[in-house]
Amino acid sequence: TLLAIFGNLLVSIAVSIQKHSHVVLAGTKDQRQFYRTKTWWGGFVLMLLGEGLLFVSYAFAPLSLITPLSAVSVIASCILGFLFLREKWKPKEFLKRYVLSFLGCVLTVGGTYLFVTFGPNSHEQLNAENIVRHLIGWPFLLYLLLEIITFCLILYFYKQRNANYLALILLLVALLGSVTVITVKAVSGMVVLSIQGSLQLTYPIFYVMFVCMVATVVFQASFLSQASHLYDSSLIACINYIFSTVFAVAAGAIFYLEFSHEDVLHICMFLLGCVVCFLGVFLITKNKKKAKAFEPYVTMDMVKGVPTIHEKGWAVQPDYNGSFSYGALVNSDTVSTAAVPSMKQENLAITPGPGLPYQTTDLKKD
Repeated sequence: TLLAIFGNLLVSIAVSIQKHSHVVLAGTKDQRQFYRTKTWWGGFVLMLLGEGLLFVSYAFAPLSLITPLSAVSVIASCILGFLFLREKWKPKEFLKRYVLSFLGCVLTVGGTYLFVTFGPNSHEQLNAENIVRHLIGWPFLLYLLLEIITFCLILYFYKQRNANYLALILLLVALLGSVTVITVKAVSGMVVLSIQGSLQLTYPIFYVMFVCMVATVVFQASFLSQASHLYDSSLIACINYIFSTVFAVAAGAIFYLEFSHEDVLHICMFLLGCVVCFLGVFLITKNKKKAKAFEPYVTMDMVKGVPTIHEKGWAVQPDYNGSFSYGALVNSDTVSTAAVPSMKQENLAITPGPGLPYQTTDLKKD
């Protein structure tokens, strides 16, 4: 449990550091790519370390206990986001703005305590024989058949009927995720046993699980990327956490029989803890500020005598901040304006021609 908690904390810190490096590059004239900065690589190393801790934690604890702990990542992201904002609020404005986030963090911590305390304690060694025995059991085969049918139906509506609903996309992610956590736990358990001296890497089931793990992770990333192009990230984080946790707990209960030795009270308290966590994550993500839509703008840097028009969302639009040089690369507010020479209309001697078919008397005074 501690490995999973520290792993989720490191992943949240890593994501915040990488986001900070992107923001710094976007707000300056630095032409370097993000992968050429030390900050981004520092976040990448922390992310690898966090994911490694999460991977190892699956080998030592029940699947139903490790998966819901991703709520720790949501709490950490909420706190880090508040620290990075550095906004100054009056006490009443602060309470009004962050009361839901604070309440969500409290509920999430309380729910985490409940499902960790009352979650399944039994855990078997995952050698190749045990994994094969679970794999060919009729409960898992029935669950896998129902999951494949459901996945194909949802995929049909999503691809052929253009049903681009967020719930359908994240259901696809959750169905794949239930297979991912099963395979991750199997691979992690066999790797740990091999390191401890009982070699498991020679069994074919290890490579079957490894290939399934990589394939499902890749397809999950693809569907999440499609969802992020259509919907807000806070909404995706909330619904994806709920769906993924429900299907992962169900997969652990069916494949690894993690609740077979638990009494009704412990199961009910575990489920209550999960529900409280769901409510807490919902309140945290509901209070998140929505990103402003990109608006095209013009800057005064000339390209062949024509001002540059920015119409791509990846460009960083400057703030106005009361400046008359809005959109310009260089602030010229302190430069005095040039005097405009006065021109009297009676001194104009304009001869009509092909390009100017108007008389002098037709011109208006401006």
